[in-house]
Amino acid sequence: MPAMNIAADDRLQALQRWLAGLAGEFGLQVDSLRPASADASFRRYFRLDAGRVAGGTAIAMDAPPPQEDTRPFVRVAALMREAGLNVPHVLAQDVEQGFLLLTDLGTTTYLAALNESTADGLIRAAIDALLRWQQASRDGELPPYDEALLRRELDLFPQWYLGRHLGIELTPARRQTLQSASRLLIDAALAQPRVFVHRDYMPRNLMVCEPSPGVLDFQDAVHGPIAYDLVSLLRDAFVSWPEERVLDWTIRYWERARRAGLPVAADFAEFYRDFEWMGLQRHLKVLGIFARIRYRDVKPQYLADAPRFVAYARAVARRYRPLGPLARLLDEIEGVTPQVGYTF
Repeated sequence: MPAMNIAADDRLQALQRWLAGLAGEFGLQVDSLRPASADASFRRYFRLDAGRVAGGTAIAMDAPPPQEDTRPFVRVAALMREAGLNVPHVLAQDVEQGFLLLTDLGTTTYLAALNESTADGLIRAAIDALLRWQQASRDGELPPYDEALLRRELDLFPQWYLGRHLGIELTPARRQTLQSASRLLIDAALAQPRVFVHRDYMPRNLMVCEPSPGVLDFQDAVHGPIAYDLVSLLRDAFVSWPEERVLDWTIRYWERARRAGLPVAADFAEFYRDFEWMGLQRHLKVLGIFARIRYRDVKPQYLADAPRFVAYARAVARRYRPLGPLARLLDEIEGVTPQVGYTF
């Protein structure tokens, strides 16, 4: 990719000046600066040639204050390295300006590499890394995934997806249905055993490299429900798998987690319910986030994947009798005849 024209971008000019001050130490070719990846947040990532860094390239992160804070990234990166995960090393940082210089984990994401022949191997490696991360858990290191955060996330769905995107003004009855469902999902999440949670452990944030996977985008990590990262991996925003395959991978994780001494439920059916209900909370949250990104941040591409999350949410809500009112509401919103056939 050719070098980019950064003359019109004040932040990029500041980043270029900062990198120039590090050029001698890391062999940086500042004029090779080029886009590396996009992000749903305000963060941007750039790649540049770096003769004194392993692999010959480095990544520069631009995280503009006050919208972003680089300190959580640095802190969580250290925790993940301590747990044995492959994450970028922080070569240099400027917290005040919001700049980081990182090692480069390459250009091939799990999302790009996953197919029928590669999926089992890649998912197995991702589960290996997830188990190491969870086994390293300890209290007091990461913010709690508490009721306030869970509720703020769920509130994004009626505010941004239903209200702003679909233009639906909720009746009192529909609002009560959502509030009751939120209460059930929050209580279920808070009842789960608590471990380190990446919070966006999905194929787009995992890299095919050595050792694999490389792990990215972990700065929002928390201490929370044990099923969260697994459901992020297996019911992703950008790729879907048949239910029987998701079930097989979930069983494999559960068996390995039990052998590793992690606090998963002794009964797989109970763990799978935790997995599904945690996923439903995440699906509703992500629908709200995608709509917010579209209308607040003017990034429309994410909403193209909203139907995948609506399908996930409807399927889970239909399977559990306590979630029946939510299932009917989601069917009504989608304009289809309600079809609730409970499994549990």
